[in-house]
Amino acid sequence: MRVLKNTFLVFILLALLGAGGALYVLYSFGRDLPDYAQLAHYEPPTVSRIHAADGRLVTEYARQRRSFVPIEAMPKRIIKAFLAAEDKNFYSHPGVDFLGIVRALVTNTMNSFRGTRPVGASTITQQVAKNFLLSNEVSVERKIKEAILAFRIERAFTKDRILELYLNEIYLGYGSYGVAAAALNYFNKSLDQLTVAEAAYLAALPKAPNNYHPVRARLAAVARRNWVIGRMVEEGFIEETAGELARRVPIEAVDREETEVVPAAYFVEQVRREISERFGHSALYEGGLSVRTSLHPKLQAYADSALMAGLRDYDRRHGWRGPVTNVGDQLATTGWRAALAAAEPPPGRGAWRMAVAIGIGETAVDIGLGDGSRGQVPLAELSWAREWRPEQALGPRVRRPADVLEAGDVILVEPVTEDGDGAPYPEGTYGLRQIPAVEGAIVALDPHTGRVLALRGGYSYEASEFNRATQARRQPGSAFKPFVYLAALEAGLTPSTLILDAPFVIDQGPGLGKWKPDNYSKTFYGPSPMRLGIEKSRNLMTVRLAQKIGMERVSETATRIGVVDHLPPVLSMALGAGETTLLDLTASYAIFVNGGKRVTPSLVDRIQDRHGQTIYRQDLRACPGCQTVPVANAESAADDGAAVPRAADPASLPDIIDLREQVADPVAAYQVNAMLQGVVERGTGRRIRSLDKPLAGKTGTTNDSMDTWFIGFSPDLVVGVFVGFDTPRSLGERETGSNVAAPVFKSFMAKALADKPSIPFRIPPGVRLVRVDAKTGLPADGDSGDVITEAFRAGTEPERQQTVIGSGGPSPDSASPVGVGGLY
Repeated sequence: MRVLKNTFLVFILLALLGAGGALYVLYSFGRDLPDYAQLAHYEPPTVSRIHAADGRLVTEYARQRRSFVPIEAMPKRIIKAFLAAEDKNFYSHPGVDFLGIVRALVTNTMNSFRGTRPVGASTITQQVAKNFLLSNEVSVERKIKEAILAFRIERAFTKDRILELYLNEIYLGYGSYGVAAAALNYFNKSLDQLTVAEAAYLAALPKAPNNYHPVRARLAAVARRNWVIGRMVEEGFIEETAGELARRVPIEAVDREETEVVPAAYFVEQVRREISERFGHSALYEGGLSVRTSLHPKLQAYADSALMAGLRDYDRRHGWRGPVTNVGDQLATTGWRAALAAAEPPPGRGAWRMAVAIGIGETAVDIGLGDGSRGQVPLAELSWAREWRPEQALGPRVRRPADVLEAGDVILVEPVTEDGDGAPYPEGTYGLRQIPAVEGAIVALDPHTGRVLALRGGYSYEASEFNRATQARRQPGSAFKPFVYLAALEAGLTPSTLILDAPFVIDQGPGLGKWKPDNYSKTFYGPSPMRLGIEKSRNLMTVRLAQKIGMERVSETATRIGVVDHLPPVLSMALGAGETTLLDLTASYAIFVNGGKRVTPSLVDRIQDRHGQTIYRQDLRACPGCQTVPVANAESAADDGAAVPRAADPASLPDIIDLREQVADPVAAYQVNAMLQGVVERGTGRRIRSLDKPLAGKTGTTNDSMDTWFIGFSPDLVVGVFVGFDTPRSLGERETGSNVAAPVFKSFMAKALADKPSIPFRIPPGVRLVRVDAKTGLPADGDSGDVITEAFRAGTEPERQQTVIGSGGPSPDSASPVGVGGLY
């Protein structure tokens, strides 16, 4: 009896010691554990997607390419496969599977004698604890912490929430985070399209994805997948027959289809910067944002084509700068194929192919290409490649292929099918190509909203990520002049005001000499109507006009509109000596179309978070009922007045408030618009006239042709083009905005407006159209070729000859400061 009593006391003591030990372990290891409650708010990193205005994908940003799928949308086949492979008792254990632990101990004891790999006993809950809250350290301490956290997680969350976290977080190889990404990356399928065999293969991967690679470790992958299928049969998840059929199916990984995207590298990089600045880097790369941009894919393609072609055309006019490299010394030793393969392709070559000159003939160059094929470049395709010289003078004409190339030259070529006269070339004929050294940019935007519809900031994003549309600050030259004339019109002058076009000289002060601006033509035309100052881009008229109204007024106008942040009030600024970006200048031209309203250029229309909630909207106007309007008794409405499309009841259309700031007088803005139409009809932009559409615009060229511009518009589209070298230097004699930038604008507009009706420019109230003599600005009675229709503010129509501005010459006492340089 005493022995029994003592034995009982020992058991009690051992139980107390065990309980105390357990409590100590729980206290010791549970003190500093991570807060498992954070899982309640956990949102796994997911892909952010940037979309064009029509919904097409532009690009994606992600650190982990994951697509989150709620557990309710997860196919049962996937869930059962993972439960069979990882945790068959998941829905019954409290976080730790004690039976599984005992089973694993027995199995591992037996495996130790067999020399086979030990098995684990971690539940899905434990794996969630490890993946989310702990490290991958292999230690007893980590396993204890994992178990404690598993108990806590099970008390805090439902089984479905735990499983949802697991299936969306787990890494399954191939860069796949979560089962949805794995289904796409391994089989190019969505989850609901997976077969039993494919679902079982994914469930076989969590332990060690690289050990079961579908190609490099095919036998191990098949064995592991078949084991999962067997477990699914044992657990009654699938029938034996289905399991047997699934085992016979080979594992066939299918490359994921390339997602079709809209190419717009410069545009999307600008969007990336804006989102990162507004919401932070992690929001973009992990937040699962859905970004709807203003990008118009068709217009972007037109912009890309027009700019690249324009830069190539300019580059060809200025000759051949030489081959990519020369591998002549390798031809005899390694052969042309190996020599060409070793040559580094230049960035920005695009679809052009690398080739090496093998033989130089009298009428053609024999070339070898990277795929081992041969071809030739005929003399006609080399004739443009005269030697480039720094002083802008080209070398002698090309008379034979040896004037351009020598054996071993590595060049860029493009297949050509016919010569300049339309005669067909034989197959295997190529044209010599050269990546332009000159750079440029193009922007197209909606003048009424400021939405940027297309943007390209350089010839090649691969070669240079610098965005010349938004980051380059350059002198606009004569493209600035319309704002001088706008200031004059707002000051009370009219398009018929006469301005003296004659030599202009101002003493800049001691040691600075005299400033003598000149017209590009080096000719003086005497008193001329203001309109001609814009149409013919006359510097001397513009300077006198700026002096008359005062540069302070010009500076205030430019700053108010947003052409520049601050324009020094010196006379040279009237000729475009200040600096601005192409995007700001193009957006400023929008006031001439929209009645003087400021528009802020925008690339992003709307941003939604991963839950579909709008977190940013460019258009801040409230519009209740814009989508639907309650209409009683409408054909498509219910008897209780259900919502129907707003077009069903025009009388109920909501009022849209215009929040745009009025930054210019609408009448003066239209008057400049009318004069810029004259630039296209009769002035420096007349090469645009052949498009036969309502168009207006202005060329711009700085001193020594360092920068060239054309900013123009139709009634609903504003387009700006800039061309120049990144390190400013002359584009060459007679290279102006008219023949460098304007052709790019013309090429773009020809396609953009091809299927658009010829809508005339909208005329605001208060404008009176009067027929005047183009040379004098006075009312005209006849129908001579010099008669034009001029826009006047009501009550300012000319009735007699006016005083000529500048007829007395500049007065040193009243003259505005000069500044530096003159531009044309």
